[in-house]
Amino acid sequence: MPRLPAFCAALLLACASAQVLADAKSHAADAEKFLLVVRADKLTVPVYAQVQQMFAQRFAETKATDKAVLETYQAKANTALDQAVAWDKLKPDLVKLYTTSFTEQEMQDLISFYESPLGKKVLEKMPELTGRSAQLTQARLESAVPKVNQLLSEMTSKLSPKKP
Repeated sequence: MPRLPAFCAALLLACASAQVLADAKSHAADAEKFLLVVRADKLTVPVYAQVQQMFAQRFAETKATDKAVLETYQAKANTALDQAVAWDKLKPDLVKLYTTSFTEQEMQDLISFYESPLGKKVLEKMPELTGRSAQLTQARLESAVPKVNQLLSEMTSKLSPKKP
């Protein structure tokens, strides 16, 4: 009968492991759903557009006329981007990032919020607000640059060895 406790312990461990695996899958599924709700699958769209614009600008600078060359290289650039930042490449890392940052319950709460009218409004307004916030910060920062440079210069003077 000494095998019975060992068997029970092994069975309990197997059941607990299965539950942990099921919880991890559920947590990952919630993280993936959250990422889709917040449109994370569209994060790289501006990157593609910027690269396309960069190629078009270079094409114009060279005064080239063969649009087929431009289109060929834009397609090659898209392929390179696809290999690095396509959704299927980013998704596993983003799911891991969010599952390690938020509990499963927190993920569910986030999904509920972002599916609510207010959450949808936040998603709609956030890019504009982020951009405008960056502009405001930059404008305020520019007013501090002369003073910071003056202080840096003063410190450098104090730290420089005195000449006899």
